[in-house]
Amino acid sequence: MSDIIQLLPDSVANQIAAGEVIQRPASAVKELLENSIDADSTQIQLIIKDAGRTLIQVIDNGKGMSPTDARMSFERHATSKLKNTDDLFNIRTKGFRGEALASIAAVAQVEMKTMRPNDEIGTKIIIEGSEVKLQEPCQTSKGTSISVKNLFFNVPARRNFLKSNQVEFRHIMEEFQRVALVHPEVSFEVFHNDQLQLSLERGNFKQRIIGIMGNNYNERLVPVEEQTEIVKISGFVCKPEFAKKTRGEQFLFVNHRFIKSNYLHHAIQHAFEDLIPHDSHASYFLQLEVNPASIDVNIHPTKTEIKFEDEKAIYAILRTAVKQSLGKYQIAPTLDFETENTFTLPYNYEQNEVVIPKIKVNPNYNPFERELPLSFKGSPVPKDKNLKHWDKLFPSQSDFENIRNAEQEEQISITHQQETEAKQESRICFQLHRTYIITQIKSGMMIIDQQLAHERILFEQFCRSLALHKSASQQLLFPQTVELTPNDTLLLNDILDDLKNLGFEISPFGNNTFVINGIPPGASEQECKNLLEEILERYRLNTDELKFNRQQQLALALAKNIGTKRGKPLNNEEMNALIDLLFACENPNYTASGKPIIQIISLEDLEKKFQR
Repeated sequence: MSDIIQLLPDSVANQIAAGEVIQRPASAVKELLENSIDADSTQIQLIIKDAGRTLIQVIDNGKGMSPTDARMSFERHATSKLKNTDDLFNIRTKGFRGEALASIAAVAQVEMKTMRPNDEIGTKIIIEGSEVKLQEPCQTSKGTSISVKNLFFNVPARRNFLKSNQVEFRHIMEEFQRVALVHPEVSFEVFHNDQLQLSLERGNFKQRIIGIMGNNYNERLVPVEEQTEIVKISGFVCKPEFAKKTRGEQFLFVNHRFIKSNYLHHAIQHAFEDLIPHDSHASYFLQLEVNPASIDVNIHPTKTEIKFEDEKAIYAILRTAVKQSLGKYQIAPTLDFETENTFTLPYNYEQNEVVIPKIKVNPNYNPFERELPLSFKGSPVPKDKNLKHWDKLFPSQSDFENIRNAEQEEQISITHQQETEAKQESRICFQLHRTYIITQIKSGMMIIDQQLAHERILFEQFCRSLALHKSASQQLLFPQTVELTPNDTLLLNDILDDLKNLGFEISPFGNNTFVINGIPPGASEQECKNLLEEILERYRLNTDELKFNRQQQLALALAKNIGTKRGKPLNNEEMNALIDLLFACENPNYTASGKPIIQIISLEDLEKKFQR
């Protein structure tokens, strides 16, 4: 029997690696930017066309490469960062695996031009699908320029899974922000379809945050500084009053590398306890510096997850540092247990003598006299006897007829009201714990979740409005402005037309700012800002659900936000109207997410409960 195990060809192995490392255009952008940072660049340009489908180009002024290094950089596991296994526990650079360029070249057409500062001529390499097409000397500027063209040109299945240009460009900007934020010593420029999207000058960490997030963040940031033997913490958190319903402004860096850690995120949120609502998210931009030997960054292909040696200690230090900063800058209330504030007098009253209050009493006052006695000023106050028109106190015959007609009209109104109530009494219902509506049916009783029922009703109403491209709008007496992050701005621009069909009237106001002129009927005018942020957050969370298209996701997000919540008391008329609207829906039994709305308990099941 012949042997069946064999080595994979390099082209196949590279495509397998690309499936782990390069998932979308944003992944290629991240790898190329990190390579430029490792090359000690001070100026980086990112050029994008068609959200990365057509072109991703990164130009830097870094060290550059020799002709041999330029060719070796496209080989698998070729890197200048590691020499032996001990170097894995002392990683201070972004890339170290040597798979980025090889993975990108396996699924795209790549062109590289590079030259070292002391060289007179550079190197040009063209690779398509891991196959080197050209390598020759060329004239180029100092540094490196890498162009990734037609990403996934040889993997059509992967290319078909890409989202719209707006979604893919939003992911690119997310990766760009994560790199640019933590490297304020580098200037950046971002171009998309030949238009300048963002330009960042070199500066400090706070200036970089303001450059990306907007000038209004200058007043929001609270500095955080803490240094221990385990970890050094620096950066900023936003004041509690600027907490948002949406995520996306939580940036945590470890040794200048962006990471995701639910455990450390909980530490920061816990520091904001009792300062922000439970469903809001605090914004923060924090850098942690630890000994590289105490962390492992090689546990995830994208290197966004890190394993800490002493995670519990870092959790406690991080929570304390944030809480201390909030108290230091008088953001959080502080307690002084040595002073009893109940008996503390203001300074102005400490030297004053105690004065007994005086009570003025009129001893000549007699409530039975027909005329009041002299007032305190000495002038008499006559009492109006009102003896005129005494005859009008007794009703005439015409008055009796008017009274009789009014009584008859009132009796007719009462009769009509009783008939209406009699019709409603045919369906007896009551509310349980302000959450469930219980009503009688022939086979037993029916229990309805009032929140899920209203969500289903609103979901179908909004879907019809989106299909008809029209909806009613509730105009705001005073338009309100809302400021969003750059990523949320891209997201809102993508769905602005659909929001208009749902009843919103939103217009751009420049610099990531929008003006809300109208909201859907039933929405709260005071909460319209939070409503918009919650819709964006729910839409972002539901984007990966394949069973919903974009319009259904927006309808579902809006229905969940303005629907009747659990705990709201409903009268009998409201409960009956809710039941009628529910059973007029196409699917009254389940929500759009598949949760059951109705539960029926039969008489047989009830009888079994009482049988011994």
